[in-house]
Order: sequence, then structure tokens, then C-alpha cells
Amino acid sequence: MDQRSGRTGFGALLRRWRLQRGLSQLGLSTLADVSARHLSWLETDRATPSRAMVLRLCEHLAVPLRERNGLLAAAGYAPMYTERRADDPAMRHAAQALQQLLDAHEPWPALAVDGRWNLVAHNRMVAVLLQAVAEPLRTPPVNVLRLTLHPQGLAPMVHNLASWRAHILQRLQRQIAASGDGELVRLQAELAALPLPPGAAASSDKPAPGAGADGAASPRHDDIAARLVLDTPYGRLHFITTVTVFGTPHDVGLAELAVETLLPADEATSALLRQLHAAALSP
Repeated sequence: MDQRSGRTGFGALLRRWRLQRGLSQLGLSTLADVSARHLSWLETDRATPSRAMVLRLCEHLAVPLRERNGLLAAAGYAPMYTERRADDPAMRHAAQALQQLLDAHEPWPALAVDGRWNLVAHNRMVAVLLQAVAEPLRTPPVNVLRLTLHPQGLAPMVHNLASWRAHILQRLQRQIAASGDGELVRLQAELAALPLPPGAAASSDKPAPGAGADGAASPRHDDIAARLVLDTPYGRLHFITTVTVFGTPHDVGLAELAVETLLPADEATSALLRQLHAAALSP
């Protein structure tokens, strides 16, 4: 840390990300095609990296865009990736395109979240599913994961609560490993400590394979698509949920956006969703 500014220096940040990725200095130097000696000098701030070297190391360490800006600043360079305000015209156009994408998924529910799982946008079908959720949990900013596992949220309706909880905690653990975000660490601890809703039992469904005592599943659990079963006032709905991210945006906010889609897992769910969608569209 720079004693004069109180900021963490480039070398300390580089070492933190290298250890976060489980790499030795030799391993990273081989990937980045730089000598292990030079890498050691960079980590101890005995050498100053070029801008190109900072970006090369960030690429091989898969550092998120927000943190790449931090590494660039620590090395004395201007940030490379923008973070536009919500009222920026470019962001308004992006928001409109995002809403069109979500609406196109109807009658299936779809929503967009930021890097900390705060709700950014959703289509009409999400609002239909959230009608039974307590008002405080639906008041912005809405954290989707908290809303899902909270006893006053969707948790009482989640038929496969144990496995869904394990899936969420595992997903968070992977995201924490990728981003090193302390806010996500705190969110994970909060979610793991949430009590089960009245009438629910942890044994209502078997946890995901490899789940630990705190409900966090091992990386063997399939995190590409997960099953979610909701006992709603309209009937039981079986979903397959998928999360997708945008390609290679150069805006920090856009890079952190993710779209979650709830696809029907059977014909009965498809039919019921179409009925609910038609009702939502009617005057």
C-alpha cells in the first residue's frame, strides 16, 4: 500500500489476483510470456509495468473490467473502461434494447440483474410471479437472490428450496472467486444465514451433489441450467433457469449485466404461463 495516498499499490493488487486465480509466479509468467524475475519485481513494485503489460496480465488473470481500471490506476495510467451514468444517451439506448429483449421472452419470465444481483429490468411475467412477495422486498433496490431465499419472499413457494438454495450459494461462490467482490461475500453470508420459512424443511429436496454443511455446492453441480419449482397461487410451475451475459462490452456496467430467463420445463407450465400472460395483457 502506498503510505502517502493510502491506496493499494499495483504490485499488491497483482499478487492478490494471481493468488485469487491459484497461480504461482512461474505459472503466470509462462501464460503472459514474461520472465518470472520481472513478474517478481512488478509484485514488489521494484519495476513499473507498461500499460500494455497491465492489460496483458489482466487478460491472463481474467480480471473483471471494473478491477482492470483499478489496476491501471494503481500503475499510474488512466482507466480504459468507461462506466456511464444511467442518464447517458448511450445507456438509455442500451436500456431500451435490454427491455425489448426481456419483453421478447414473454410469456416466459425474464429479468436483468447487475453484478451484485440487483434487479435492473424485467418483463411483465416477473411482476406476476412476485405479487405474493412482501412489499419491502419488492421496493428498489431489489436484490433478486435475497428476494428468492427470504422467508417473506419467494422461499415459501419454492418447492425444491434446498437444492435451489444450494445452487444460488454455489453460483455466488463462483462469482466471488471470479470477481473478488467483498459485497458478494457479505451477500453470500447473509443468504446462508437466512432462516427457512415457516412450514419448510431443509429435507424438502436433496441438496445438489457435493453440497457442504452451509448449503454451498461443489463445482461439480451443473451451473448452466437449474431447475426451479414454484408453488404459486396459480398452480405449480416447473422452470429451467438460465443466466446469460453480454459478449465483450467495454462499459463496466454493461459488462456486469446478466439476463436470467425462466423457461417452462413441461407443457402444463407452458399452458399456465400463456394464460397468465393473456390475463396480464387484458385491460
